[in-house]
Amino acid sequence: MDTFIQTGPSCTVEEAAVFTNSILNMLITDMRPLSMVEDTGFINMIKAFNPKYTIPSRTHFTNMMSQKYSEITEKLKSVLKETECVALTTDIWTSVATEAYLGVTCHFLGDDWKIKSLSLTTMPLDERHTATNIADWLEDAATKFHISFEKVKAVVHDNGANVVAAAKILKERHGWASVRCAGHTLNVVVQNTLKNNKTILSCVASARCLVEHFKKSELACTKLKEKQQQMGVQQHMLVQDVSTRWNSTLHMLSRLLEQRWPVTAALSGPAVNPRGKNQHLDLKPEQWIMTEELTQILEPFKGATVFLSGEQYVTLSALPLLVQTLKKSTLSSTVESAPVRAFQGLAAEQITERWEYLFEFKPDNPNTALLAAALDPRFRKPKFLPSEESLKKTTVQLLQRSNQEDEDEKQNQEVQKEVLQYFGEHPLSKKENPLQWWRENAARYPNLAKLAKSFLSIPATSSPSERLFSAAGNIASKRRASLTSDNVNMLTFLHCNHHLLF
Repeated sequence: MDTFIQTGPSCTVEEAAVFTNSILNMLITDMRPLSMVEDTGFINMIKAFNPKYTIPSRTHFTNMMSQKYSEITEKLKSVLKETECVALTTDIWTSVATEAYLGVTCHFLGDDWKIKSLSLTTMPLDERHTATNIADWLEDAATKFHISFEKVKAVVHDNGANVVAAAKILKERHGWASVRCAGHTLNVVVQNTLKNNKTILSCVASARCLVEHFKKSELACTKLKEKQQQMGVQQHMLVQDVSTRWNSTLHMLSRLLEQRWPVTAALSGPAVNPRGKNQHLDLKPEQWIMTEELTQILEPFKGATVFLSGEQYVTLSALPLLVQTLKKSTLSSTVESAPVRAFQGLAAEQITERWEYLFEFKPDNPNTALLAAALDPRFRKPKFLPSEESLKKTTVQLLQRSNQEDEDEKQNQEVQKEVLQYFGEHPLSKKENPLQWWRENAARYPNLAKLAKSFLSIPATSSPSERLFSAAGNIASKRRASLTSDNVNMLTFLHCNHHLLF
C-alpha cells in the first residue's frame, strides 16, 4: 500500500532544465504554437517519456522565449560589431490577421570568407508604407543591431514603387547601393510574356481544366492510377497551378507531359467518359506540342530563379552573365508552333528591357552588379564587362575612397599596382569557388579583398527576407492569428536564427 501511495522522486533542477530547454528549442525549430505545452496529448507523451518531469506553464515558456530573444539579439550585435560591411534585403508581407510586417535580413562575409546570413526583424508596421517611412524603418533595423550606416553597402529589394523610392532615399542619405531583386524581375518577365500571348493562355487554361477534373473526380483519379500502373509510368499526382506564380504553371505543365498517355487513356475509358462527354477535356495535339515547347523555354528561367535565390554562395556577380545566357538560350531554342516562337521573341525583349540598367557603366555612378562581377575572379574578363581600362580606373577610385590614406602617394601607387596585377591574371574556372580563391589570395590583394567583401556578399534577390515570411506565415497561422505582432517578430527571429541557440 505504501508503495502505491508514495510518488516517485521528482526531477532534479538540472534534469528539469534540460527537458524544458529541449521543449523550447523544439517549439522554435519546428515553429510549434506555445499552446502546445497545454495540449493533453503532448502532456501525456512527455509523462510517458519521463513521469518525474512536470511541464512548466505556457507563461513560463513565453518568458523563456523572450529571454532567448534578448540573448540572441545581444549575440547578433556582438557578431555584427566585428564586421566591416554588410548588405541588407527587405520585403513587406501581410499576415492572415491582415497585419503588415517588414522583413529585414543581413548578409556579410566572415573572416573565413563564408557567407553569413542573419535575420534582423519581422517588424510590425502600423503606419502607411510610404517611401520615407520604409527608409526610416530600415534605418531603425540597422540601428537596433548597432550597424553603423557606413557599414551598409547595399539594400536588395523588390520592384515596388514605394520600396524603390525608399532605396533611392537611403542612397542619397548614406550611399547604400540599390539592388533590385533579380527573382522579382524574372517573375515580371515571364508573367508579362505569358499575359501577352492569348493562344498560350488558352492552352494553359485548358491544361488547368484538365487537372481540375482529375482533382475533383475520385473515379477519374482512380482510373489514372490504374493506367499509370499498366503503362509503367510513375504514380505522380497531377499538379494544380496558381495563376499568379508562373513556376507553378511550369510545374503543372511538366507533370501533365509526364502523365500524358495515362491521362489520355483514363479520359477515353467508358467509366470516366460515358458517351464521350469528357473527351473535350483532353488537350488537342497542337496544344500538347505547345505545352512541350513552352516547358522547354521556361526551364532555364526556373533554373536561373533557383540559382539566384541561393544564400550560401555568391549570386550577384553571376547575374550579368546569367542574364545574357538566359536571353541567348531563350532565342536559340528551336520550336515549331508560332505562339511559342512569339513567346520567345517577347521574352527576349522583356529581358533586354528589364535588365537594361544592368549593363550600364558610369565611373561616377558605379554599377553594383558589374563591379561584383569584376571582383569575382571567375568573371574578371568576360565580354559583358565595360572596357578594362574604365573598370580599372573605377576600381582604383573606389579603393581610394575606402582607404583613409588616399592622399598618400605611396598608398595610391600600391592600389594601382594591385588592381593592374589582379586584372592581369587569367580568370578562374566557372566551376571554382570565388570565395575560396579570395580566402587563399586575400594577402596578395589586401585592398581589393576589402572591396570584394563589400560586393560579393550582396545577394542577387530578396529571397532571404521572403523566407522570413514563410516562417512567419507558419507562425501567424489561423490557429495563432491572435498572436501579438511583437510575438510573431520574436518567434520568427528565433526560428530563423535558431543555429545561434545551440
